[in-house]
Amino acid sequence: MLKGISVVIRQTAIMNRPGRGLYMAIHKVKKRGSLRTGAESILESISDGVFTVDADWHITSFNRAAEAITGIHRREAIGKTCSDVFRASMCEADCALRQTVKSGKAIINKSAFIVDIEGRRIPISVSTAILRDEQGRIIGGAETFRDLSLVEELRKELEGRFQVGDLVSRSATMRRVFEVLPQISASDATVLILGDTGTGKELLARAIHNLSPRKDKPFVPVNCGALPDTLLESELFGYVKGAFTGASKDKPGRFALAEGGTVFLDEIGDISPALQVRLLRVLQEKTYEPLGGTRVLHANVRVIAATHRDLSAQIRKGAFREDLYYRLNVVKLDLPPLRKRKEDVPLLVEHFVERFNRRQGKSVTGVAPDVMALLMAHNFPGNVRELENIIERAFVLCGTGRIERVHLPLELTGPPAVSRAPTGDTIAAQTQASETQAIRNALQRHGFSRLAAARELGLHKSSLFRKIKALGIELPAQDGRSRRDH
Repeated sequence: MLKGISVVIRQTAIMNRPGRGLYMAIHKVKKRGSLRTGAESILESISDGVFTVDADWHITSFNRAAEAITGIHRREAIGKTCSDVFRASMCEADCALRQTVKSGKAIINKSAFIVDIEGRRIPISVSTAILRDEQGRIIGGAETFRDLSLVEELRKELEGRFQVGDLVSRSATMRRVFEVLPQISASDATVLILGDTGTGKELLARAIHNLSPRKDKPFVPVNCGALPDTLLESELFGYVKGAFTGASKDKPGRFALAEGGTVFLDEIGDISPALQVRLLRVLQEKTYEPLGGTRVLHANVRVIAATHRDLSAQIRKGAFREDLYYRLNVVKLDLPPLRKRKEDVPLLVEHFVERFNRRQGKSVTGVAPDVMALLMAHNFPGNVRELENIIERAFVLCGTGRIERVHLPLELTGPPAVSRAPTGDTIAAQTQASETQAIRNALQRHGFSRLAAARELGLHKSSLFRKIKALGIELPAQDGRSRRDH
């Protein structure tokens, strides 16, 4: 038994020997009727997930760590095929255990991912070995897997990327927004989010709600620009039976449905002055009346509003009430357009590729260099939503491997060349042009302070200076450098 235990320890640590010792140790212990001693106790105590399969790929054992990492209980896993349990694209296309059984060679620390019971993609490292019986015949395989989620988080932190909900960024402008979110979320203050269409205003509103004490109550979004005033009023405040023709029963409004939670009023700048008066009362007195009703209802909700319009200009034109603006503008957050934070494009591409791989069960590995160059050079009038749509469209056409130029929409790539295909020089030129533009934009945003621009771009200031020189970017005679830039 000691020999069997030593084999178990050695295999679960590096998995670089055939699995006979593992299999024999477990089954000798089982024959003795002691399931919590010896080899199996060791497997239960280690932090790596371990499972074994028979010759038909049905799971025969599943340790406690495997349960913790996947969220799947062993009674649900044992007897099923491993591909049914782990639900990852690699199970069919690039199964490490299948390769080991076929080649007879163990695999050590191969990077992969599995999908847990909640649908989250978990990064892991995988090691495999063959299981043999006493006559040396192959009877199955064994696999250990280690959860690399913490390692992945540390890698993201070192790269300077940060994430709140579905919002990911590495830009200094977005970092300032993210830094104040915990304090904003902890309060009940009304929030006004400003930003172009497609910048992620609803995602930011959801992040505030999910970080707040109201997170267990409803988050109710309303697009104020999508409905005419008569319908919008009844949507917000509800109506009572007989309020108008066809009102055959009482209907609660969005404020009632969001009781205790958050109402998100998107495109608040599009509502009429008459409805603005009613909304002002809700914000001031926390009360409202359903359409056609006489009973005053109390609104225990937090209001987050958003718009792509310049409300100050709307006030000057008389299209938006100044008193409502100040009620909404307790806390204001500005989301910059994607064209002003181009350093986020590669990060967002990676984020969307991971998301669509998880949703669609595909194994797209990323985008080709010329594709990234085109994306970096694009101005994205539709912002993050446009980029997400571009990647989703590419997933429709690209089943596996990299997203190539042919998978992009024509308005991004332009008409195809008749006589020549893109060359390495063309790709390099596109990459250089996009890099030049990103550096120029960062310098202009910071008054040509190299130190501030370098921080935003995630570069050392000397590295930025070398790039400026190599790319031939001209700096003004009087720039924004301070003493600490030198």
